[in-house]
Amino acid sequence: MPMQLTILKIGGNVLDQPAALHDALDYFAALPGAAVLVHGGGKKASQVLRELGHEPVMIDGRRITDAATLEIVTMVYAGLLNKDLVAQLQRRGCNAIGLSGADGNSVLATKRPVKTIDYGFAGDVQAVNAVLLAGLLDLGLRPVLCPITHDQRGQLLNTNADTIAKATATALATHGYQVSLRYCFELPGVLRDLHDPASVIPELNPSLYADALADGSIGGGMIPKLDNAFAAVAAGVSEVIIGDLAAHRAGRGTRCRADG
Repeated sequence: MPMQLTILKIGGNVLDQPAALHDALDYFAALPGAAVLVHGGGKKASQVLRELGHEPVMIDGRRITDAATLEIVTMVYAGLLNKDLVAQLQRRGCNAIGLSGADGNSVLATKRPVKTIDYGFAGDVQAVNAVLLAGLLDLGLRPVLCPITHDQRGQLLNTNADTIAKATATALATHGYQVSLRYCFELPGVLRDLHDPASVIPELNPSLYADALADGSIGGGMIPKLDNAFAAVAAGVSEVIIGDLAAHRAGRGTRCRADG
């Protein structure tokens, strides 16, 4: 029988609020079975950039990562944030181990090609080292992955954490795990009406998602997250759940599953 594995992704809305982060780490530490935490960067990198005389540049919510920005986000994401999360989990009796993509060759990426926008040293995930992560899980450790990857040629890259979570889920799903991927963000789930938090869509499959895209009931920033969700489901992940922490605790949110 496949081993149960939960992958929890937390973003800036959690990282930037001490109370929300406290609750999310309590939730992660109490998860049964094996678990992996994937985190984004939050506002801390932008704060440190400004303190060091660099103005952050964002386009459509994505950071433009020039050489100076890459140095700073690596220090913040792979250093300060990642190690603080590990320390806070150890405090909760959760034996965590923090990793960047370069550690143990855990997440390999390539520099995003320039199309209409040059994102600089942004990375697109190519592979996740499932053997390494499974070995750590077998030792009773809980990996904590930050959004810094590498290209195997010595270049670090700033990479979208949602995509890292999806790629980690799909890699481990093909390595004998029954994977539940959980995106924890600020809304109770995917909403039919952004102004009505009670309008959560409880379940989506690829057909329903396609219909919702066609009629415009889902759009904007939810599309990249749902694209990742359904790519994971198509690659063998058992389920993807999107919602805030309260929804995850209550077994609610939006469940993304395969057709049928």
